[in-house]
Amino acid sequence: MNGMIEKKFDEMGARVRIRPLVARDTRWSRGVLTGWPRLDVLRDRKGEYFDIAVPDDGSIEVVDFRPDDRHLLLLARTPKGDKAKFLCGHDERQWFVCAVPEREGVRDVITAKRALQPEAVREKIAEKHVKPERQLRRRNEAYIRQGEWFFVAADVEPPAGEVLRNEPLSRGGGSKPHMVDFIYRLGGTLVLVHKRHAPSGITEGQFRALPEDVRKQPGWTRMARDPEVYAKGRVRHPDHKTIVLESWHRVFMNTEAQSPAAANVVFLD
Repeated sequence: MNGMIEKKFDEMGARVRIRPLVARDTRWSRGVLTGWPRLDVLRDRKGEYFDIAVPDDGSIEVVDFRPDDRHLLLLARTPKGDKAKFLCGHDERQWFVCAVPEREGVRDVITAKRALQPEAVREKIAEKHVKPERQLRRRNEAYIRQGEWFFVAADVEPPAGEVLRNEPLSRGGGSKPHMVDFIYRLGGTLVLVHKRHAPSGITEGQFRALPEDVRKQPGWTRMARDPEVYAKGRVRHPDHKTIVLESWHRVFMNTEAQSPAAANVVFLD
């Protein structure tokens, strides 16, 4: 089975290492407990490669393969009968892996890509009557996409005093942020974030309950969880081509957080 999976990755131009999931994968302890595999894109002296760690009582298989598009869809199973799908592919400059929510039944690469589009983006696609062949592109009449972020044109004019400059867009968990020239946030829940102690953010009450020595450590940042976010100007990221938003756009993150295999992913900005 592993040899067949490795062959598929090789045919789309990617390297892969499939190995047992072990306890030292502490960052992925949820996978150790539930039987989900751990998937990541790592780098060695030869470049990027997919690292897939599979529990002894779990399994993976390729359910769809699009070598010309450099994407494939993996299905993971646990002994309890739970299933999750992962989209592995190439986007602009880098390989990526993304957990896919089971929205309306995901059966192949195309439906996986559609399932990762937020509902607001799908509604805009329908409103703009975007042709089917353009609906999954990085840019069309409905949105502009950079990595996991979708930008949809919005009719807003933020108060000048509330517009922030050179701000990050981050999904949390230590991910590399996308930097935006101008950001306007509306609503959301105030959280405190720390790379080591609270990468997904905690509330003020949870912060006050921490030991004093932890609260006094440097690196704590106040952020807003799940706000309405609007962006304008350049959006920059080392793994993606810079995009330029000439007007204000509403920001949406893809739906990966809705997958049972990505429950710890949150929208942090």
